[in-house]
Amino acid sequence: MILDEITYKINGCAMKVHNTLGNGFQEVIYQRCLAIEMGRAGLNFGREIQQVIYYDGIEVGTRRADFIVEKQVIVELKASVNLEDVHLAQAKNYVVAYDFPIGLLINFGANSLQFKKIFNSKYNPISGLKD
Repeated sequence: MILDEITYKINGCAMKVHNTLGNGFQEVIYQRCLAIEMGRAGLNFGREIQQVIYYDGIEVGTRRADFIVEKQVIVELKASVNLEDVHLAQAKNYVVAYDFPIGLLINFGANSLQFKKIFNSKYNPISGLKD
């Protein structure tokens, strides 16, 4: 599946969740609902998958991504009134640190669903091949 198709499906699932629930719930509620919708959409994903963080080729720790979809897209969820620069910076850092080509930052906390597509300019398709 190509990246644009994957992100389109993820965004559609997020819109369905937001249209159904609206804003005001905790992030974990949106995470559970998005998992249901992505499953219904036929997307392969992992939730809260621990990823290794490397610094200069050396393992320095781990972090759990909210979702990894089709082994190609990292999805980071928020439930804030507004997306802030720190949220975008966090999502950008995950995409680069995990060496994924693209990420989505989705905020369910605003009146209207907010999402940002994040591209990894440092993506290495050779090392980025996921099992």
